[in-house]
Amino acid sequence: MRRLFGSVRARATLGATLVVAVALVAAGTGLLLALRASLTDQAGSQAESTANRVASQLVSGVGYRELDLPDGEDGRPVQVLDAQDRVVAVSEGLERISGTASDEVRPYSGAPASDGAQDRDGEDPEESNDRDDRADDEAADPEDRERGEISDEPVHSDGSATVDGESAAYLFARIDLEAPDKGELRVYAGAPLSAERSAVDTATTAMFIGFPLLLGVVGGVTWLVTRRALRPVADIRQEMAAITASEDLRRRVPVPGTHDEIARLARTTNVTLAALESSVERQRRFVADASHELRSPIASLRTQLEVGAAHPELLDLEGAVADTVRLQQLAADLLLLARLDAGERPGDARLDLAALTREELSQRVADRVPVEQELVEDVEVAGSRGQLTRVLGNLVDNAQRHAATGVRVTVGVRDGSAVLAVGDDGDGVPEAERERIFERFVRLDDARSRDDGGAGLGLAIARDVALRHGGTLTVRTSPAGGALFELVLPLAGV
Repeated sequence: MRRLFGSVRARATLGATLVVAVALVAAGTGLLLALRASLTDQAGSQAESTANRVASQLVSGVGYRELDLPDGEDGRPVQVLDAQDRVVAVSEGLERISGTASDEVRPYSGAPASDGAQDRDGEDPEESNDRDDRADDEAADPEDRERGEISDEPVHSDGSATVDGESAAYLFARIDLEAPDKGELRVYAGAPLSAERSAVDTATTAMFIGFPLLLGVVGGVTWLVTRRALRPVADIRQEMAAITASEDLRRRVPVPGTHDEIARLARTTNVTLAALESSVERQRRFVADASHELRSPIASLRTQLEVGAAHPELLDLEGAVADTVRLQQLAADLLLLARLDAGERPGDARLDLAALTREELSQRVADRVPVEQELVEDVEVAGSRGQLTRVLGNLVDNAQRHAATGVRVTVGVRDGSAVLAVGDDGDGVPEAERERIFERFVRLDDARSRDDGGAGLGLAIARDVALRHGGTLTVRTSPAGGALFELVLPLAGV
């Protein structure tokens, strides 16, 4: 199970299915509620219509027995109650009722037969005389005759009834009225809820059957679409596994023909592989060149020591010391490059570039040509004192090897940056080779001996240190016609 849901395709399918399920449940619930409310309102309207029709008859003076009430075939029970909640009229075929003010289905024994007029036998004489007087008054003055009133606000209630032997749920509408000669009455008329419940049940059944099928379709389509969308990812993974197994960094992952995130991932992966291939190749060349450069002084030193051991009088002590110094310098250069490649941070110590330059140049005693200085004071930079000193030394050493009559070192500020420039009056650097000379173990003076030309690491170290300090190191033609190396560093605190 964990392996299954560890797949992006499985999680995407599950997520899409859950979202659709929630949406379907919400939509289905809303649909059922809306359907139920609509059908209930329809039943309420039917019940109100029946109640209003009966109430209109009562107000117009129709007697209880003369009321036009629905019969059993209509399936709409009607019950008329007086002010004491006694049944005075009911629809035909009503056998049982609930949800109204009375559960009686027959008029009470003393209910008037018609027109609200009771049988005068046994009637109280005073009540008979009062009624006769009222009748006379109404006949004498028709304008004053009391008119009936029907309430404009029906009241609904749920209940049930049995009509002609069939029981069902009903929605009852109650209409309050006041009729002439009848007093206050209440009319209850019911409309069956069977249609509403049948429609809701049918819709619910359809949802229970349709929703799982729809979710299955959504899940299947999502699974297939996700599988197709992630197929390039599987191809990229397989190719990366093959590259790792074969260690062949020349291979590249396939790039799909789409323009989506996966295609950009593939292109980025190929760029990364190209950079890794270049880095590994550069590392291989570095190791090979370092081995070659170390082999020469070690072999020379060993030869001199062996000769000196066999013939002490033939020992070239100065040559052995020179080879040892060269070996020491080469080892120091290789160690510094290794630290730079490992990401050694230069630090953030504040340094006066002019003071550092003056101090370094004052310690040089074996220069071939004189060094001219032009230093602007208080040019502060942040970084490693040892690394910046090494850069200055490498640039001056390079200028000493190529200068004809002199070297010029300047320190100043230009465009908000500190600038250290080392120029000579030698042959200069061809424009086509101005970037290549900063590669490791690259020398443009191959015709000269290694002792004079160096190992080809000085400028590479200087460029790496400049980049680590957030600056640049470039070369162009000096005013004297030779090479002019410019180290540009950000000012401290800027």
